[in-house]
Amino acid sequence: MTTTEKRKVLGRGLETLLPSRPVPHGPTPVPAAAPKAEGDEVLHIALDQLEHNPYQTRTATLDELALQELAASIKSVGVLQPIVVRPDGPRRYQVIAGERRWQAALLVGLTVIPALVRRVSNEQAMEMTIIENLQREDLNPIEQARAYERLGREFGLTQEQMSIRTGLERSSISNFLRLLKLPTSVQAFLEKEQITISHAKYLMAMESPVETERIAERIVEQGLSVRQTEELVNAMLHPHPKPPKPEREVDPNVREAENALQRALGVRVTIDDRNGKGTILIEYSSLEDFDRILTALKAD
Repeated sequence: MTTTEKRKVLGRGLETLLPSRPVPHGPTPVPAAAPKAEGDEVLHIALDQLEHNPYQTRTATLDELALQELAASIKSVGVLQPIVVRPDGPRRYQVIAGERRWQAALLVGLTVIPALVRRVSNEQAMEMTIIENLQREDLNPIEQARAYERLGREFGLTQEQMSIRTGLERSSISNFLRLLKLPTSVQAFLEKEQITISHAKYLMAMESPVETERIAERIVEQGLSVRQTEELVNAMLHPHPKPPKPEREVDPNVREAENALQRALGVRVTIDDRNGKGTILIEYSSLEDFDRILTALKAD
């Protein structure tokens, strides 16, 4: 999926919670004239009135290069899409969605930013934050998987409901959640982008966590491609059976001698005869067998 396609697919997520509205951007913090839902306000809010989101779920710091690029865009054309905030005391607001736009606006030196003010509960704010995080382009597969898992665990959303909110296919959400069943060390490889989600697809077919970790380590150490990983996993899941050993051809006289020795010694005896020369192999499984053989052979 290309970056453009990904933006188009994931872009529907917050719209299911927050209908998009055109908002003018400018230097003065005055109410915008755009239509809004009951209880909503679109304002230009001073940046120093904003507070960080206490329900922010992401732990990684913002990518510096991407932030600089966003700042350059804002400097050129302004903030085209308002951030989403909720009231947090007199003239104070918590940022629910739009952390990167806020930080980029600070870099540019703006004093105000367009913001959609919504009066929502703590639970609604947390859900909106998770949905907004899922729309980011730099989330690794494990971060996405944990976000979906949290939507299900804390908000009771089904995979179908998650699909509606994020615009992602239900089957894709299911595949993300399956990643959390991988061993912790393998999840770490995914987080560090040492393996891809395509590698993980084949690793999830393994039943043994130990074997899964072992294959993942080989992928990282040897730089195995996805195709090589597929072949390796398939070879372990469906090993080729060893061809049966050809039946041993024995001269009838040699066979008779083998049987006579086995009756006399009480153990397995094999004679390898090559035109009158060869070896006699006597097998024993205990010290008692060994002593009996020595006695039968009259050896001290």
